[in-house]
Amino acid sequence: MANPWKKQRLKDTALCRVGILFAVTVSIVLMLVSVPRTASNRRFSDSGLDSLDKDLEGNLNASLLRVARENRMSLRLHKRNLLPPRNLDLYPNLAKDHVVIVLYVHNRAQYLRVTVDSLSKVKGISETLLIVSHDGYFDEMNKIVESIEFCQVKQIFSPYSPHIFQGSFPGVTPNDCKNKGDEAKTRCEGNPDQYGNHRSPKIVSLKHHWWWMMNTVWDGLVETKDHEGHILFIEEDHFLFPNAYRNIQTLTRLKPAKCPDCFAANLAPSDVKSRGEGLEFLVAERMGNVGYSFNRSVWENIHQKAREFCFFDDYNWDITMWATVFPSFGSPVYTLRGPRTSAVHFGKCGLHQGRGEEGDCIDNGVVNIEVKETDKVVNIKEEWGVRVFKHQAGYKAGFKGWGGWGDKRDQRLCLDFGTMYRSTRSGSSP
Repeated sequence: MANPWKKQRLKDTALCRVGILFAVTVSIVLMLVSVPRTASNRRFSDSGLDSLDKDLEGNLNASLLRVARENRMSLRLHKRNLLPPRNLDLYPNLAKDHVVIVLYVHNRAQYLRVTVDSLSKVKGISETLLIVSHDGYFDEMNKIVESIEFCQVKQIFSPYSPHIFQGSFPGVTPNDCKNKGDEAKTRCEGNPDQYGNHRSPKIVSLKHHWWWMMNTVWDGLVETKDHEGHILFIEEDHFLFPNAYRNIQTLTRLKPAKCPDCFAANLAPSDVKSRGEGLEFLVAERMGNVGYSFNRSVWENIHQKAREFCFFDDYNWDITMWATVFPSFGSPVYTLRGPRTSAVHFGKCGLHQGRGEEGDCIDNGVVNIEVKETDKVVNIKEEWGVRVFKHQAGYKAGFKGWGGWGDKRDQRLCLDFGTMYRSTRSGSSP
């Protein structure tokens, strides 16, 4: 007669083996599933840098490469910019009518956290690609962007940011002229602006980064160089309401019929202190610098004015556009927006420089922006008419500029950015 206890032990042993096999199988499956996720969010490393110079030789404009040939960080960033977007495993496909979002940043981490948090609550954000363009490399800023998991995200770093050049142009060089009149008294290098002041790398980086970013996004990235639709541009101190993405989709769709002469669509009024009129009409007004979007045809128009942009003596990209590029188009440059803002500028620092150990300029470390129910849904109606705002205050043709952009080296580098990726292509209508 069989021993019942022996049978039970054999049964228990078999169950134990099955359990172990199941656990091992599950572990292997989980490990395999996690591999794409880990790879898609890998941190940038310095591996493979030794072969980088040769790889870059055939892909970069030679005159630009000479500027940073000896700068290892610049070469690292060139390589980093070639990586594909992260989160492709989570969001493998972009919506057919997606509007690419470009967020350009410097080194204000506290601001960036607020902006990224607002983006995470934007409806439809998972349908598109977020490109984050960095002016310089700052570890804390990089970590914040690497933590994003709500959409596809691609990081690009300006390899010619003055912030990564120590002792050489476009950073500060030992022989740079520093004070008014130095060029007449010494053999220092540099040209003064219209007010007699010499370049400040931290100041000129504002305009360099914007122009490098525009040329790279429109003409240099595999992900966007064939994108014909609108691209939305925001900064690290812009708060987006939950309806921002759906509203910009609506505006870009309505623009050809409602305002065929409009060059762009905006999420916010040109007056950054305004929250909009709150009435039932669309607005065509001067192009603002908060949450603005345009398509490839408009970019081609802008790019054709590269010399005007690069030789205008003002370190601000937006003032340069308002005072010299847009007026050269020959007709008013209007943008279409709704009567209620969907983006808010909350920065208080001026320029886009951080304040070091003092922290960023946020009141009590908190941004208190009220989000109402109407800010959570599309609040633009197709049946609304368009009210054109003419003769608005602001920088116009004839303004001479605030200076800071008189050095011929900056002007040449700016022009070089405009020829990095150039190829003949046909544009679409505005």
